[in-house]
Amino acid sequence: MRSLLPDLTPWRSVPDFRLLWTQGLITYCGAAMALVALPLQIKDLTGSPLAVGAMGAVELVPLIVFGLYGGALADAVDRRKMIIATEAGLGCLALVLLVNAVLPEPLLWPLYLVAAGVAALAGLQRPALDALIARIVPHEQLAAAGALNSLRWQTGEIAGPTLAGLVVAFAGSAAAYGITLATFVLSVLMCRRLAPAPPSAGAEKPSLRGLAEGARYAWSRPVLVGTYAIDLAAMLFAFPNAIYPFLADDLDAEWALGLMYAAGAVGSLAVSLTSGWLSRSRRHGLLVIGGATLWGAGIAAAGWFERVWPVLLCLAVAGAGDLISGLGRGTIWNQTIPDRLRGRLAGIEVLSYSVGPQLGQVRAGAMASWTGARTAFWSGGLACLASVALLSAALPKLFAYDARTDPDALRRRAEPTAQ
Repeated sequence: MRSLLPDLTPWRSVPDFRLLWTQGLITYCGAAMALVALPLQIKDLTGSPLAVGAMGAVELVPLIVFGLYGGALADAVDRRKMIIATEAGLGCLALVLLVNAVLPEPLLWPLYLVAAGVAALAGLQRPALDALIARIVPHEQLAAAGALNSLRWQTGEIAGPTLAGLVVAFAGSAAAYGITLATFVLSVLMCRRLAPAPPSAGAEKPSLRGLAEGARYAWSRPVLVGTYAIDLAAMLFAFPNAIYPFLADDLDAEWALGLMYAAGAVGSLAVSLTSGWLSRSRRHGLLVIGGATLWGAGIAAAGWFERVWPVLLCLAVAGAGDLISGLGRGTIWNQTIPDRLRGRLAGIEVLSYSVGPQLGQVRAGAMASWTGARTAFWSGGLACLASVALLSAALPKLFAYDARTDPDALRRRAEPTAQ
């Protein structure tokens, strides 16, 4: 049993990792409040699944543009400063949501504007955050750090949506947005305590040439291409979060909306709490493929049940698969990408695991408008399974990846770690 427990070595030995972990837990809980309140508010204002799914379309362009630019910027500036600035920006957007929610007649267009702004700031922040983790945590502890970060995320994803459902039901959207704003204020104060994280020696200013260099590196590594492609396909076909409010209506279980948003995190939490084996795993490509397969199967099964508790169980299974695949992807990225390219490649990573969900929301909303919410679930899950099978066959190097023998992983191990 002890061998299954999470490896706490990064928490004990790296103070900045411990600070980032705590700060991230606070902001995840606050952001989850808005994650539930925002689509529910759009649903109440429009009554349209397509209008809720349109959030993905609104977020797509800012995410692409700022994700790529944020990756180049993370290699050229102090990553700590980038994190502080973007957290402050997200707090300002939470304030906009709060002001709009307290109006006698809340407006629809600010909700889409904020969704686009959140996508832009997340695109700027995530590469700097990922690159900072890869710098401060020793190479041999990266898998353990990934599992601990997932545990943090799941705790926020479970507590946040569950509490948000209660807060919105009994106190309204304004209260949920107020809590979100408070968590970002606290996050900025905590991030100011991080050690400076200046760029590597000889770092170039952000440029199209630098972006092209990162893209060429990624394209020349079939293992990296495989991680991007499988994640993009899985999210494109099987990311139904936008239509949870409509599935809850179909199941006559509006009370369970918060639980639907939290169910995936419950499954992920079960994996994290038994993640000790991940520190000993070396075949991370198998984790990517197997986890994506489990994700698609769980989403497909969720569309076949007519009672809410089996649906919640299926969503939990899907969440477990998503985490397994995500831990495999993150470990491969951190083990193989050199620090001088880390920000730019992290920008590409943002696109691979963020663009897919945005397009997936559009797909799910359009399909639900046409065929109903449950059909949108099972058809997307089956499409995910088919795409993962095809990509696995087309990219055998991902299947064969082994951290003990991969040349890029061996070179990355030899790089110094900043602590």
